[in-house]
Formats: sequence, C-alpha cells, structure tokens
Amino acid sequence: MSQVDDMPEQLIGIYGASGFGREVMPIARENLLIDGCELVFIDDNPEASEVNGVSVLSYQEFLERKAEVKKVSVAIANAKVRREIEMRCYADGIEPLSIYSSNRVVLDQVNIGPACILCPFVTLTSNITIGHSFHANLYSYVAHDCKIGDYVTFAPSVKCNGNIVIEDFAYIGTGAIIKQGKPGQPIVIGKGATVGMGAVVTKSVAPGSVVIGNPARPL
Repeated sequence: MSQVDDMPEQLIGIYGASGFGREVMPIARENLLIDGCELVFIDDNPEASEVNGVSVLSYQEFLERKAEVKKVSVAIANAKVRREIEMRCYADGIEPLSIYSSNRVVLDQVNIGPACILCPFVTLTSNITIGHSFHANLYSYVAHDCKIGDYVTFAPSVKCNGNIVIEDFAYIGTGAIIKQGKPGQPIVIGKGATVGMGAVVTKSVAPGSVVIGNPARPL
C-alpha cells in the first residue's frame, strides 16, 4: 500500500501525554474516532513511543506526518503555556479542536468558544458565555448568567454559581466554590487570578492575586 493510501483524512493530536492528556484521550476516542481518523499524543519531550496504546509523537514528528486535516487539543492546565502551544500550532496550520464528554450537560443559551475541553459530568446551565480554550475538569459546573474568559482553567469539582465573571487566564482549584453574585453586580475573578483548592469565594478577587481558605483571602 502506498504512503498516500495510508494517509489518514484527519490526524488529531492531544497535546500532552501526562496526567490530564491521558484523561482527555479516552473522551476523544469515544467521540471523535471514526473511519479515516487517527488519534495520537503530542509531547515536547516524549518518554515513550506509546502511552496506553496510543502513539506519542514529538511536535516535529506530528508536523511531518501526512494527513488531509490536522487538529489539536492542548491538554495543558497552565493557561499561559497552553496559549503559547496553541499559537504555535495555529501558525503551522493546525486547526483548534474542542473535546466534549458525551455525558456533559449543556442547557439553554450557552455559547462556547473554540478549543475547549469539557470532561465527564461537567454541567453548564443557562445563559453562559465561554471564551477560547476553557478547561472544565471532572464534576465542575457553571450556573446561570456567567461569563468565562479565554484560557480559564477549572480543576475538578469547581462550583461556579450564578452571576459570576471569570476573566482571562484565571485558575480555579479543585473543589473551590464561588458564591453567587447578583444581577448587575457579579462576583469577578480577575485576570490571571488563582483560587486555591477548596476555597470559598464570597467576594471579587483582584487580578493576578492568589486566594485560599474559607472565606477566601489573599495568600
């Protein structure tokens, strides 16, 4: 068989073969793997040629592989690193890819940007706007009338209640709870802020700050 015959119609890369990438790959396989599609890991420093039965390619190897269409989902929790990798991929003509678990719940008037990952048991209720490259890990939810910026990351079991604004590059730790805001007076998690694991946020968080505890206070 010729190399042209072997060429997949779609080559899909999950960027990152470490913990989160290995969680995302089965979701991609369940929802995206069809005839003519090949799934691989991409890793800048691959420690093995295969992980969990899936080939691991360096970025250069991924670029050199032949395919009619190449797409990538960057499964990296660090938002700034995620953006740097995505910008490199897009500059090389690789298309952004969103990956949604089949058991996520998305209700009315939810607008989701490109390159997002919704893990199992994620719930997005109603009247929500979400930007580019949002990661929502296991069991997280976003309630009504929330606005999520670009490159926001939710660790598992984040509870984002109604009337919340989360600005670009914010990181919300495992089990954190953000109290519901008010119409016209949302609680705002500022750009680049970090909400620590298990924190209970009862008021707005300044850009770039780190808050921990119950109630959450600056570290």
